Amino acid sequence: MNTGSPPDPLPDPNRASVGREHVGSPYPGAFSTLPSQHYRQLDSQIGTRHPRHHDSGQHFATVGSGLAWLHPTGQFASGADPSTTNQRMELTAVLEALRALPGPLQVVSDSEYVVKCFNDGWFEKWEVNGWRNSKKKDVENQDLWRPVVQLFHQRPRELAFTWVKGHGDDPMNDLVDRLATEAAHSQSGRSGTGEPGELGPADVPLRGRHGGTSGSRLEQVPGWRLVVLGHRPPELGGYDPENPVAKKVRAKLAQVIVGSHTVQPDLVVLTGIGLGAEMLGAEAAELAGVPYVAVLAYPNPDALWPPRTRTRYRRLVSKAHATLTVSSKHPRTKQEAGKAAGTRNSALVAAAHGALVVWDGVDRELGSVVTALERRAPDDIWLIAPP
Repeated sequence: MNTGSPPDPLPDPNRASVGREHVGSPYPGAFSTLPSQHYRQLDSQIGTRHPRHHDSGQHFATVGSGLAWLHPTGQFASGADPSTTNQRMELTAVLEALRALPGPLQVVSDSEYVVKCFNDGWFEKWEVNGWRNSKKKDVENQDLWRPVVQLFHQRPRELAFTWVKGHGDDPMNDLVDRLATEAAHSQSGRSGTGEPGELGPADVPLRGRHGGTSGSRLEQVPGWRLVVLGHRPPELGGYDPENPVAKKVRAKLAQVIVGSHTVQPDLVVLTGIGLGAEMLGAEAAELAGVPYVAVLAYPNPDALWPPRTRTRYRRLVSKAHATLTVSSKHPRTKQEAGKAAGTRNSALVAAAHGALVVWDGVDRELGSVVTALERRAPDDIWLIAPP
């Protein structure tokens, strides 16, 4: 079987078809009579994917440890995994879609890992070699690859795989990405019929000089960027967000944000939505009617938080204008978490036009952040001391 060639056309006059407008297809016009029951499975480690292709069929995306699929006129579903790899999410996306959608199906993906397996015949070599790769090692993710390949064997004339470059302007992909982002941050999926409603923002991809994701590129966020940093709950009256100290700090933050907004109409707040001042900053921006961007140090920072706090966090993330994730790797230790937070803070400092820091004037770690911010934006730093 030649997996590098498209399947024979399957005419179906009763269903919509995809013509030569299919951007990114290595076989222009090859699928002109293939029904447009498409899905898209995308690699979204810290952000959004918008392929330059639009049709009325199936779309699929993954974001970190979240995935989602929907059909504009039919069912949709999303899911999540708290501990996985990007490649496993890509494969899970394919497997679930193939199981859910019978009949002719075109897999349009920006994942070379998936597309090359079928178009370059990787799986044929694996099968001949007893599922061992060219290095004589066991093929990784066999628990997912084997059922995907089995479905391909069962439907050789129905399935086609096409690679497409990510990062386009496809409204449907934006919907799917937002659904997948929601699943990634909430670590829970949902399903239904029709277009999903009440979705939060999509993950925003920030690209560094070498094409990889880089938290140091936060300066790509448009507008006058006001960074909010500061103490954690123990220095702010405790973990109850409505304690007297937290309420006063939130009100003061909102006051400064409102005042800054009058001077900078395009103001946008950047906050990590971590416990303490960062959450209060997001709530203050919401009270002030100013958009805020959630800048996460790593995926799912709320994984071990109490249910009430996680609910508060998820609500704030869902209300954010956009969500950026600096590192795709979830820390395994407290030390790694601290290092990731430090990297995120450095990126925030580098991107700041101004800053709001809740600081008691004593904490040395926050003091070093304040010093860096004063070098960056000496005339636009506000220090708020906890009452």
